[in-house]
Amino acid sequence: MPHEKTLQLELPDANAMRALAGTQNEHLKLIERRLGVRLGQRDTQVTVSGGEEAVGVAAKLIESLTATVTAGRPLFPDDVEQALKVLGRGGGVEMLSAPPILSQRGKSFAPRSLAQKKYVELIRANDITFGVGPAGTGKTYLAMAVAVAALLERKVRRIVLARPAVEAGEKLGFLPGDLSQKVDPYLRPLYDALHDMIDHERAAAFIEQGVIEVAPLAFMRGRTLNDCYAILDEAQNTTVEQMKMFLTRLGSQAKAIVTGDVTQIDLPTGKLSGLVHARQVLANVEGVAFAEFSQVDVVRHPVVQNVIRAYELAEKKG
Repeated sequence: MPHEKTLQLELPDANAMRALAGTQNEHLKLIERRLGVRLGQRDTQVTVSGGEEAVGVAAKLIESLTATVTAGRPLFPDDVEQALKVLGRGGGVEMLSAPPILSQRGKSFAPRSLAQKKYVELIRANDITFGVGPAGTGKTYLAMAVAVAALLERKVRRIVLARPAVEAGEKLGFLPGDLSQKVDPYLRPLYDALHDMIDHERAAAFIEQGVIEVAPLAFMRGRTLNDCYAILDEAQNTTVEQMKMFLTRLGSQAKAIVTGDVTQIDLPTGKLSGLVHARQVLANVEGVAFAEFSQVDVVRHPVVQNVIRAYELAEKKG
């Protein structure tokens, strides 16, 4: 039998206890299941009992989550899951209490993993930042949050969001409807992220005024982008020429964020991905940084991480 240990932790106040516990104690129950410990609560005190190592991890986790709620950030079960992953990888508790990038509409947008924290730091420190990794790791979402925060703080004058419409070969003529209707399916994920952060009326006004522009990558050719954040999403589906074209659009006081997943390239066979090529040729260029994500950084539903891992194993076997 492992050595049993009991530890008592004092929280700042009753509000912190309620936030930590969650609805019907769902957060505490999740910690118990994941770590195999027993948690008791009374007033502002949490008692942790179990194996010595598990109790130590639980104490660090509770310290981390308490710092999160006292920093004014809401806490959800997914945050508890993510905190467990961070601590499991040797992450420090201070990361999870980092201030939010953006607070809007009663929501806070902040890094939820060590890789996300590094990604945000790289975006702020560099002119061009690549976020490379699987779906669900927050690459585009965090890029949008940083850009929207900069816009609202008047650090930039506009945001330009672009995506390659690779399924239509960048030739959208055969699709039904006007231009807006033709490109909308490819740009919808960007609109969804935008509307999460800004209410629909304000977002619509920004788009109408040209403060926020959402467009297919093909529309960037020949332009110079000044005083803005330019975000290129799904960059694995750019050609080498398109990637070079986008990156060389940057003008004065502009930053670019490029996101993509090199395991989901939809280009025709034999066509080199601009994202793959960029990782090779820009790795040591000053002002350019690469943030790498893996399945352990997935912050969507926990099953998404399992799905990604299963596909990776199948591809290795095949």
